[in-house]
Amino acid sequence: MELIFIGYPGSGKGTQATILSEKYDIPKISTGDILREAVASGTPLGLKAKKYMDAGELVPDDIVIGLIEERLKQPDTKKGFILDGFPRTISQAQELDQILRKLHRSLTAVISLEVSKKRIIERLTNRRVCVKCGRVYNLIYDPPPEDGRCESCGGELIQRSDDKEETVRHRIEVYDEQTRPLKKYYDAQGKLLPIDGSLNIDKVQDEIERKLKSLDNANDTSS
Repeated sequence: MELIFIGYPGSGKGTQATILSEKYDIPKISTGDILREAVASGTPLGLKAKKYMDAGELVPDDIVIGLIEERLKQPDTKKGFILDGFPRTISQAQELDQILRKLHRSLTAVISLEVSKKRIIERLTNRRVCVKCGRVYNLIYDPPPEDGRCESCGGELIQRSDDKEETVRHRIEVYDEQTRPLKKYYDAQGKLLPIDGSLNIDKVQDEIERKLKSLDNANDTSS
């Protein structure tokens, strides 16, 4: 099972990818994770990436794509993988297609979590995070105790800078410009699985499982 998750920031990609990763025992791969791992390991690509990261600059596509290719060659991806946060652009998707062809693999599906802009802004601007243990609350859906402290450790709850409304709106604009075109790209390949991401976590998971099972059954019938 080779999957990609796409969707607005705050659509639940990371949560759903983690659930599937644990259920099917396949790695969830994010560009942030592989960059940190490569830098920590001191690989040639990791050292190249470190120069850009230390300077606070975006790591160029050719380095990121090289790291993705290295990661997909690891033994733990034999049963499959889940890409979270990659590709972000059409050019990255085209490069990924080439990598998969070289590895004699193909995508099972691209899961697109569909959530309205209004709901995304509501979710993210109301998110609060504990500075001590990292527990996440939402002032609407999962409010903290009345004293405004984390009930797990008593830590202070803060709003992260990237959860402020102006930043959230900018992140949505960037997604619309750079990443939304991937929906048409993968739909043309017959890989796109739209999922209503506005539902609760369990219902979203059930819908993903249902569509993946339908896809699997269709493939069995055609083979």
